[in-house]
Amino acid sequence: MFCEVELLRDVAVLAENLDRNGLVSQRSIITRLLEDLLNEKASKDHGYFLAVTSLKSIGKGEVVDESGDVFFPVVFNCRTFLPFKGEILQGVVHRIFRHGVFLRCGPIKYAFISARKMPNYQYVAGENPVFLSNELAKIENDVVVCFMVLGVRWIEKRGDFTKEFVMLAGIEGDSLGPISLSGADEFNV
Repeated sequence: MFCEVELLRDVAVLAENLDRNGLVSQRSIITRLLEDLLNEKASKDHGYFLAVTSLKSIGKGEVVDESGDVFFPVVFNCRTFLPFKGEILQGVVHRIFRHGVFLRCGPIKYAFISARKMPNYQYVAGENPVFLSNELAKIENDVVVCFMVLGVRWIEKRGDFTKEFVMLAGIEGDSLGPISLSGADEFNV
């Protein structure tokens, strides 16, 4: 779900970015805020940071230590993406295994649909494995799939994952499943 949240961050501006009068431009503060959000990527409470939509205020800067760096309290609105259990989303298949498929959904790299949560689909092995339904619908690489979120987990740091959400999903239900064919860029009549 997309949300609009108000956040407060202390933004550090390095001493070398101050002008000769000890002043700093608003542009430097905003640039540093955007860099900080890019590095932070996501939070457990708010989800993925997508865009700063408005800047509410920049407080008075304080020199905190001997380095001369200045910290500014900044209040801003930010658009975020945080998936919820029960939500209907779409993702693109990027890996297929006997036990299920992995999809990408916006900033989420790992949404897993277990073969058990794909009723009437059977795994078909081969060089390009697919899941094929009784109605001949295919789930293969690069196909867009409409799914329901069954569970969401926040992973702070584990192996290659850092500050990421992972999802378990299913296509049990009406209007869920593949919604486009691989490589189909146009509407066929």
